[in-house]
Amino acid sequence: MAILRAMKRTALTALAACAVLCSALCTASCGGTHAARVQHPDSLSVRSALGMVASATPEATEAGLYVLRKGGNAVDAAVAVGFALAVSYPQAGNLGGGGFMVIRMADGRTTTIDFREKAPAAATGTMFLDSTGAFVPERSQLGALAAGVPGSPAGLLHALERFGTRSRREVMAPAIALAELGIVVHPRLAEDLHEKYRDFRNFASTLRAVCPEHTAGTTTRAAGTIWIQSDLAKTLRRINDSGAAGFYSGTTAEMIVGQMKHSGGLITTNDLLAYRPVERAPVIGTYRGDTIITMPPPSSGGALLVEMLNMMEPRRFDTIGYHSAEHAHLLAEIMRRAYADRAEHFGDPDFYSVPVTGLASKEYARVRAATITPHATASSGIGHGDPSPYNHESQQTTHFSVVDRFGNCVSTTMTLNASFGSKLVVDGAGFFLNNEMDDFSAKPGAPNMYGLLGNEANAVAPGKRMLSSMTPTIVTHAGKPWLVLGTPGGSTIITTVLQMINNIGDYGMSLSEAVAAPRIHHQWRPDTLWYESGAFSAGTIDTLARNGYTTVSRSEPSGRVDAIEIEYDADGTQTLRGFSDRRGYGAARGE
Repeated sequence: MAILRAMKRTALTALAACAVLCSALCTASCGGTHAARVQHPDSLSVRSALGMVASATPEATEAGLYVLRKGGNAVDAAVAVGFALAVSYPQAGNLGGGGFMVIRMADGRTTTIDFREKAPAAATGTMFLDSTGAFVPERSQLGALAAGVPGSPAGLLHALERFGTRSRREVMAPAIALAELGIVVHPRLAEDLHEKYRDFRNFASTLRAVCPEHTAGTTTRAAGTIWIQSDLAKTLRRINDSGAAGFYSGTTAEMIVGQMKHSGGLITTNDLLAYRPVERAPVIGTYRGDTIITMPPPSSGGALLVEMLNMMEPRRFDTIGYHSAEHAHLLAEIMRRAYADRAEHFGDPDFYSVPVTGLASKEYARVRAATITPHATASSGIGHGDPSPYNHESQQTTHFSVVDRFGNCVSTTMTLNASFGSKLVVDGAGFFLNNEMDDFSAKPGAPNMYGLLGNEANAVAPGKRMLSSMTPTIVTHAGKPWLVLGTPGGSTIITTVLQMINNIGDYGMSLSEAVAAPRIHHQWRPDTLWYESGAFSAGTIDTLARNGYTTVSRSEPSGRVDAIEIEYDADGTQTLRGFSDRRGYGAARGE
């Protein structure tokens, strides 16, 4: 404790002050909403010859940089960012949720860490159905029953122990300081809190956490005010002092289980004690000679990303106008075939044999792409493919990317599922619980909150990890790291990462231009081609309609990319370019 107190007297106070300043500057520059979009995207990117962090909040980015400046590597910094997001980005940054991390070390070693939430032991396949067998969405989306066993604390600490170089106290110090000294409530955070207030009112513990004390639960935190999170700071200190045991046993675990008993949830002491993160081999693919290193199941993102890139690879984009009707048609048809495969073939690999090798094979992609015609194919006419012959060896989430001066790269996506998860704060512990149980297929053919379908591969079962779309990804070029990227966005995550690679690799966009470009999305069911404002001209929309498409403009942003691009001089010296999507209010900063 003496070490932490000494640090707090020096660097931590400066860090918190810097975070407050960063939040205030971001508020001023962004006008509280999207005013910064009027600037050319390249003017918003940053460069560094040393380390780079891009995350969903300036405070979390500064936490990562603090650790890099102290000599930590990219994994150390990523863990610091992850814990800091639990304080500064409660919509999705979390202790009560889970996520995935993709790591490429400077020596070429690659791995992934799966810290996805798990279904409690008492979970059943019918727990979200009523007496008639109908799916009841509220049960899987709101309150304690919607929560899976959290994985974030265990996953972050596992990464630190296996690949980090700094102590737990050093990397957690920024998050503790932010919780104890307070963050400035960004206008976008204030808007999100206000928007969810109707749901928050269902839970006294949540109102105590998100409402100022003097309001007695009648309003949420106002923009520009300081939010001190004392209960969360105590929870972070317990993890700081005892590691994973400080969350999965002892006082914090007792609080979680007590909340479950009070609110009708299923998580028990044994569920918490039994939780373990898992290291898994990444899904590896290639696209035009570049190597794609991405997340395996229980994320569907990595294999689907590679499957879609494989379907795209034979096409020449120099003859296809960007976001022309031809371009949109090609992307939509590729997307809908991949998402049809997602609904059938994906689940927790510890419970179901997912044919990843087949799905990610170029031979299978050729078979799937051969069914694309010049006209739209109705989704009702597209089923899943059969990857087995090729299966042989040959809307609220947050993402952050980190690269250090040594060449280590980390791409991490974390989530509570919906914004603020289940909307339930663990009383006395200060953090939101996830509502990831909605990512299971509660009933074949019944869509979840993102409209995604699933089958038996993703059915609810005790101890099972639910399927995800999170797609943290690292791309290498000529054997060297090139892109570190990912995004939140529910079902749009995979298609957003796909378009980032298409924009940069095929259309020659800069990183910032690729992030800023309007995006499109198709997920098989419903049979709809969504697009962000500005993605298509009126003429293109008319052409797509004549070609059989139902197009719908999205009011919500499609993803919020935080990415880093690595360039190399002739002598091999790296230059890092970072960019944080202006759809959010994050920051990319370098040492």
